[in-house]
Amino acid sequence: MIDNVLEQAVKGWARTAPARTTELSSDKAGFGHFWRRAAELLARLPAKPKRDAGEAAAAAEILALARDSRTRFMRAHASEVYDVLTAKRSVFLRVDELCVRAAREYPGLLPDAKALERDSGIPQDEKDGLEQDQGIFLAQVLAVRAAGAHLCHAMLLPRAQSRDLLRDYLASGKMNLKGARLERQGKASVLTMCNPQYLNAEDETTLEGLETAIDLALLDPQTEVCVLRGDTVTHTKHAGKRLFGAGINLTHLYQGKIRYLWYILRDLGLVNKLYRGLALPEAPPEEESIEKLWIAAVEGFAIGGHCQILLTIDQVIATQEAYMTLPARKEGIIPGAANLRLARHVGDRVARQAILAERRIDCASPEGRLICDYIVAAGAMDAELERLVQHVTGSGMVSAAGNRRALRIAEEPLDAFRRYMSVYAREQAHCHFSPALIANLEKNWDAANRKG
Repeated sequence: MIDNVLEQAVKGWARTAPARTTELSSDKAGFGHFWRRAAELLARLPAKPKRDAGEAAAAAEILALARDSRTRFMRAHASEVYDVLTAKRSVFLRVDELCVRAAREYPGLLPDAKALERDSGIPQDEKDGLEQDQGIFLAQVLAVRAAGAHLCHAMLLPRAQSRDLLRDYLASGKMNLKGARLERQGKASVLTMCNPQYLNAEDETTLEGLETAIDLALLDPQTEVCVLRGDTVTHTKHAGKRLFGAGINLTHLYQGKIRYLWYILRDLGLVNKLYRGLALPEAPPEEESIEKLWIAAVEGFAIGGHCQILLTIDQVIATQEAYMTLPARKEGIIPGAANLRLARHVGDRVARQAILAERRIDCASPEGRLICDYIVAAGAMDAELERLVQHVTGSGMVSAAGNRRALRIAEEPLDAFRRYMSVYAREQAHCHFSPALIANLEKNWDAANRKG
């Protein structure tokens, strides 16, 4: 039971909530004091699993009031805050770098490195959800047209690691990264997604390597087209088979090994690069970019995030038995940008059935053929890939980038994506720490008994 002194302290603190916003410097001080006091009060409570009902209610009140004040602060000051952090948009910062700088420049607005480190090693249901503040911050930044567009631009630039590795890749034509393998094969850069123990699922171990491989595939001047496929897996049920991928690693999600920023880095970074190519620092992404056509080879299944990826791909080949699903509702999360993109392919009703009711879409079905361009027999994928690469490169690729840009202007302008990601950043933060996520994973995934 919460002691009377702490209970009164929480009530007294709640009465000091800033009633309105003014100009940035005074709000930084006033709101900052309120946030620091919130952290001090929360620290006086036991860890989440050890709280009784009264202590849990006090923690919920502290967290809710602090988050509400952060939302009001960012609604008032998102544009100016972003300009401070990026020197008036003269410096490109990736999402994680931006959050680190914001936590340092505006104490209490975002969890700092120590707070994040404390949360990183504990199960998902034992966390207080401090990273939700990152969702509040990013949602408001992305809601501002100039700031949000600049952040999208920053995330479309090649990673620094990619630039460092490029010389080695150009010389050897091969690169093994954690979560991805890249190899030049004639005019094609062949990128293989690798997480064989987990059916090629995506998680923190694959994120950086996969985005780096995408960068290198696009930067390689010796290839004209890119191929994306899944590796042969070792998981007992499917051992020895190639699978496109099983989406997010649900075992790691349940165990608290996937941070909130993983979703944002993935969808603003590697997935958006598949769709929009690489940006250049000096030009808006919609005007100039480094692009190649992408061909995906779907074997077995494309579940969750891997189905999302297919919605960005130019040509999709699938085997006869392959299928696609978006089980995010059953998992308790939002399926990336599928809510933005799937209806363009299969229509609104099928999209709603897939997203809200886990409808399976067989690749060879009429609906599946609206996403998949070619269906081949099992064992015929290699030959079909070779044929399609030769076909699309046979007459030259000079117009490929221009045609991709022209198609995007009609179907998904960058500003529409920015606005979608503003909503996604906020809602996914809530979902990632919802008790419903834990309940869903335990019910539908038997997550408590999985090893990872």
